[in-house]
Amino acid sequence: MGGLIASGKNRLWAESTMRENLSDNDKFEIMTAFSEEVVPKLKKLNARIGALSCAFAGPQYANWLIHFKEVRSDFEITEFEYDEDSRNLDLKVLV
Repeated sequence: MGGLIASGKNRLWAESTMRENLSDNDKFEIMTAFSEEVVPKLKKLNARIGALSCAFAGPQYANWLIHFKEVRSDFEITEFEYDEDSRNLDLKVLV
């Protein structure tokens, strides 16, 4: 999804639709960004399981969380969850 429509009823509809579901394309964008940007940091931090805001994939996903777990030497997203009160966690780790 390229972003939300700027104003009016269309924006409210787009926001409420996004709250209900992520499209397959949205999930693909989040999973790609997770693999490329977040996984190397999680490995460096020796993470095993957790939840993170999807803001790393773009501001349109800032209210979505992913739940992840370690699988062998990689990570797997186990769940997507909408949370209008979610906050971004900056993983300041040099990879």
